Amino acid sequence: MYFFLCHLSFLDLCYTTSTVPQLLINLLGHDHTITYDSCVAQLFTVLALGSTDSMLLAVMAFDCYAAVCRPLHYMTIMHPRLCFSLAIASWSGGLVNSLIQTGLMMAMPLCGNHLNHFFCEMPVFLKLACEDTGGTETKMFVSQAIILVFPAALILGSYAHIAKAVLKVKSMAGRRKAFGTCGSHLLVMSLFYGSTIYTYLQPIGSYSESEGKFVALFYTIITPMLNPLTYTLRNKDVKGALCKMLRRGRDSW
Repeated sequence: MYFFLCHLSFLDLCYTTSTVPQLLINLLGHDHTITYDSCVAQLFTVLALGSTDSMLLAVMAFDCYAAVCRPLHYMTIMHPRLCFSLAIASWSGGLVNSLIQTGLMMAMPLCGNHLNHFFCEMPVFLKLACEDTGGTETKMFVSQAIILVFPAALILGSYAHIAKAVLKVKSMAGRRKAFGTCGSHLLVMSLFYGSTIYTYLQPIGSYSESEGKFVALFYTIITPMLNPLTYTLRNKDVKGALCKMLRRGRDSW
């Protein structure tokens, strides 16, 4: 679990760094422009990191399933070599998906230069296209469905089996603890997948830029902010270390 948490922490750090600085510049500065090359670079980075995040969350759900439903075989199933392979597959899959979608986007001529968004995002780019985007939208839809719907279905299936296993636990305290942990995980995952599926799997014609900006806050800022609270602050050792740090800070004052 901690191996994947290290990857998720680094991923969330990179993900927020790819969008938040530009957002702050737009809010605090007078110059709200960005060059085309910088915009494409940001689009590629956001797609790569977002796709990797989607796949990594599915891997972590499978890890949780193995720990809860197959505890005696956990070390055999989640062998270090398999963990490393799953992490590499998540990063590689995100990179490939981003290369495909960014390449399709760059091949389209653009008729405008105004993006009504706080970062360069695919649906907003598509609205600037000069030609019919039906074929490109279909290709992107298939790619996005694979990278979003399949991991979401895997997560739901994993947690369905986890719920069945937890219901067999006789201790009510054990049930509450397991459901509390799984519930917080599912909440964060629902925010991430719900907002991204809403943004990327709807027709471009029905995409609202004002709603898009609001929904984008969930998977670019809110979900990465909640992940540390969800995955670490329920751990007794982490809570103990945090309490010690806060006490030292209070004593120093």
